[in-house]
Amino acid sequence: MKKLGQEFSPGMARKSFLNDNADSVEKKGYMKKFTDEDIVDFKNNLSETDIQINDIEEEKKEVVNVFKLKLKPLQTQRQKLLKDLKHKAEFVTEECYKFIDNETRMVEYYNVEGELIETRPANADELQRNIFQDIRKNGTENQ
Repeated sequence: MKKLGQEFSPGMARKSFLNDNADSVEKKGYMKKFTDEDIVDFKNNLSETDIQINDIEEEKKEVVNVFKLKLKPLQTQRQKLLKDLKHKAEFVTEECYKFIDNETRMVEYYNVEGELIETRPANADELQRNIFQDIRKNGTENQ
């Protein structure tokens, strides 16, 4: 790299020499090289900054996980409510009452409120009559 005025000490003496000998003085932007000491200082500063950033990011992860745990049951509830609203019903598992109609060859299921919830064709083994179906068909047993 080409240099001028190195025989003068850094500071005012060198600045006076350059000012007295230049054709003009202009404001100009440029990339000024760092000294080796500056680079070491920047690297140390960067390391400290990286450590602080890492600590904050770990803290952030912990806080985010706490919020995720708080949100999860609410999101699950929300999904169930949206699904139930969409279908205007909810899926339940409860005791239902099965009736086989041999005449129509259909099986009907009723819930505890007596509402028909499902109808399907009866299969062969369901169509074999038993004593309970005969009693139900006749209303009462002959006494």
